[in-house]
Amino acid sequence: MTYRPSSSVLIVDDEAGIRTALRVNFSRNGWTVETASGVREATRLLESREFQLVVSDMRMPDGDGLEVMRSARTVSPSTAVILLTAFGSVPDAVDAMRNGALDYLPKPISFEQLEAAAARVMKQMIPSSPGTVMDASAMVGRSPRLMRSLQRARAAATTDADVLVEAESGTGKELLARFIHEASSRSRKPFVAVNCAAVPEHLLESELFGHAKGAFTGATNAKAGKFEMAHGGTLLLDEIGEMPLNLQPKLLRALQEREFERLGETRSIKVDIRVIATTNVDLASMVDEGKFRSDLYYRLNVIPLDLPPLRERSEDIELLARYFAEKFGARERGAAQQLGPDFIERLKAHNWPGNVRELGNFMRRVCSLYPGVVLSSDCFDEEFQSRGKTMPSVAAPAPLVTAGAPIRDLERAHLESTLEMTRGNRTQAAEMLGISIRTMRNRIREYGLPPRRYA
Repeated sequence: MTYRPSSSVLIVDDEAGIRTALRVNFSRNGWTVETASGVREATRLLESREFQLVVSDMRMPDGDGLEVMRSARTVSPSTAVILLTAFGSVPDAVDAMRNGALDYLPKPISFEQLEAAAARVMKQMIPSSPGTVMDASAMVGRSPRLMRSLQRARAAATTDADVLVEAESGTGKELLARFIHEASSRSRKPFVAVNCAAVPEHLLESELFGHAKGAFTGATNAKAGKFEMAHGGTLLLDEIGEMPLNLQPKLLRALQEREFERLGETRSIKVDIRVIATTNVDLASMVDEGKFRSDLYYRLNVIPLDLPPLRERSEDIELLARYFAEKFGARERGAAQQLGPDFIERLKAHNWPGNVRELGNFMRRVCSLYPGVVLSSDCFDEEFQSRGKTMPSVAAPAPLVTAGAPIRDLERAHLESTLEMTRGNRTQAAEMLGISIRTMRNRIREYGLPPRRYA
């Protein structure tokens, strides 16, 4: 295995022979190596410089590996940690992984085994040096909140446990799911996603589990479902909160048994999959309201993860903006768009209710409309002001809502103004309103507000 010359490792062990052996072997593989004989010495080294990897014994006279790991996490959230112990136990391993260790290995161990583990965690490692943009599955940032979420995701990737990601729309839930898949042992197998809100309710069961020929009108051929397609890999159930109640028992059985039947068949099909579910709603509240089964919720919520909204990681806004400026500028003209300091300040001051997706869409727009110029606060103000203007159309203007007006009128007016702001973009409007795209489609149909009216 070849490593970058700049990779540095801290070896922490109270046995001098082990420290020497690991120093020699890591050095031969291109690592810069430091060693420590205990927790206190390791803590001093961690506070004085940054390491990409820490390999620490679990039990030492002045403390344990968990203390070393906590010190590493405090000074450098992206440092990978491997713990070694001659006193291995399942509870210790679970505790270590829960606290952020990327691997937990029993002693005695050959260097070949440790080398393989180091290669695996280095593949997952995210750079955190100042000025470096982290781009793991296109998740750009270096804020402590984001790093903590990614640390938990990396730990989850080492297991086969199901994962539930609860976060606002536009924060990158699917990207996090792909990150977990790519960092797992299933990375060479399929990653299959199904959006539970985008598939019509009467077709969702067939989409998930497949159907036999003739199972229903229009089923002219047998079809495999998403569960079958994901065999050996990862199945993403996006917007799981939109799963119809009547389908939840069958989904629960499929998750518990990893077994299901196609529509129109009685033969059971077994699959080997890891399931990641995402939602932008509070599933626990839905359980309390009787809108989501509690047993399904607890079955999905084995490893809970979250992603911070952009307003809580403001230090990442400039990094993201420059990432998008380079991406979209290169697409349009072959060179990154230049961003003025006043433009950056405007970006940081905005609340970004649509999170990273809204910022990305905005940057794509300004890169397209202001090619080859240094973006300024005037560009920012012009685009946000123009978004709020009512576009000419053949429709009547939105009704003026006064105090005491029916809730239905309030909802219609709010929906109209949001569609005007997004120029008829239903997905963006749904995200801004905090509702699913299915609910958005139903409201548009109910109030007779075709999005093209506002385009």
